[in-house]
Amino acid sequence: MCGIVGHVSTTPVNQQIYDSLLLLQHRGQDSTGITTSKGSTFYHVKTTGQVREGYRTRDMRSLLGNVGLGHVRYATAGDATNEEEVQPFYVNAPYGITLVHNGNLTNTRELDDELYRIDRRHLNSSSDTEILLNVLANELQRTVQSDELTPEQLFTALGRVHERVEGSYAAIALIAGHGLLAFRDPFGIRPLILGRRLDENGRDEWVVASESLVLESGGYEVVRDVEPGEAVFITNGGVLYSQQCATNPKLAPCSFEYVYLARPDSVMNGISVYESRLRMGETLADEVARQVSTGDIDVVMPIPDSARPSAMQLAMKLGIDYREGFYKNRYIGRTFIMPGQKVRKRSVRQKLNALSTEFKGKHVLLVDDSIVRGTTSKEIVEMARQAGAASVTFASAAPPVRHPHVYGINMPSRGELVASARSIDEVASVIGCDRLIYQTVEGLHEAIVRGSDITDLDMSCFTGEYVTGTVKPEYLAWLEQHQTS
Repeated sequence: MCGIVGHVSTTPVNQQIYDSLLLLQHRGQDSTGITTSKGSTFYHVKTTGQVREGYRTRDMRSLLGNVGLGHVRYATAGDATNEEEVQPFYVNAPYGITLVHNGNLTNTRELDDELYRIDRRHLNSSSDTEILLNVLANELQRTVQSDELTPEQLFTALGRVHERVEGSYAAIALIAGHGLLAFRDPFGIRPLILGRRLDENGRDEWVVASESLVLESGGYEVVRDVEPGEAVFITNGGVLYSQQCATNPKLAPCSFEYVYLARPDSVMNGISVYESRLRMGETLADEVARQVSTGDIDVVMPIPDSARPSAMQLAMKLGIDYREGFYKNRYIGRTFIMPGQKVRKRSVRQKLNALSTEFKGKHVLLVDDSIVRGTTSKEIVEMARQAGAASVTFASAAPPVRHPHVYGINMPSRGELVASARSIDEVASVIGCDRLIYQTVEGLHEAIVRGSDITDLDMSCFTGEYVTGTVKPEYLAWLEQHQTS
């Protein structure tokens, strides 16, 4: 779960990329990087930490050119504290390519061996982004037979990348002296959207980004989502080419984007994130009504912010008072994407404060978007009790997270997942609530896809069924051992 953006403009893009990354900050707080291109020269600035603190005036002035890309990182592979793993990554041949990536490759062991033994390429990090970049560079070098680089050659190379690479990847690359390349894995697991606007002289300017809010904020018209398996190439002069490069593409976007990761004001794959969360509240309300007498609940309260739409809709459907019982400190980052359990636990108390006047003596239904490790949920339940709640019912707008998420969310170990080997009553005991109610898998699926043409979702962390069909028990065992060793 990272945030990526690429701009092709008729004016300098440094400030445009910076502004876009601020809008995508919720997708990653570990590190950030920007690369711009002027002629055939790249200009890079990479730093750990968040966007607002990461770039100085001198950095921005050094980022020359009208074409560029940027990245905010939430580490799912590699070392989150290693500055060598901050994106964008760069290779000098062919042409010079720099790349940013959102997602997670699932055949890195095989690719690492092939790149060293067959392709004779050296990797300098443990990042799967560097692997993806080198596979792209190698296939492009194999394809191009002359000094001229054509869109057709790029698309041919991308077809070979799809044949070699498994997992999830939405990626944007700059090719020195030529333009910007964006592509998406054959299942469209991670999001990528294309936008266009005209400058004051009527010339095309383009943006491609993880979320549509970047387009809307910058005054771009949404052209469309980049299709699964598709590649989009935009020349430095603003001419766009696109082609389907995968053999059997099939859209199956990540359900967790809608549950938690994306901002509610984004539209992904034609589905409003906000409206999908309202519908999650509706389907969750049905499950609450099935298990609990609504007369036993005095108030419904959201865990801010991503659960707010679901909680509002649930309260309205059940006819229960809605209250804001937690005040959020806006200057603390998202606890789910913070590294380490101790950091997450401390940050919950720093981020949220319970208003005792809303809790005292009341039977409270707390609604959260999901329960992953249980750390945040346990702290929140304790805070509600300390604020005077008579009883605490906890409801999750997502089903139990029982399986590793291998496509770009940091849930690699079953041992970290509170529901992986526990019943619902046992999870309730762990987090300390009186009653625990989960969304059903069918309810979540219905809430996300209703009214759209989408039929398939990646719901692997809930069901254990991995949409790419290439994730085997041996890989999951290796991944768990690798992450915990």
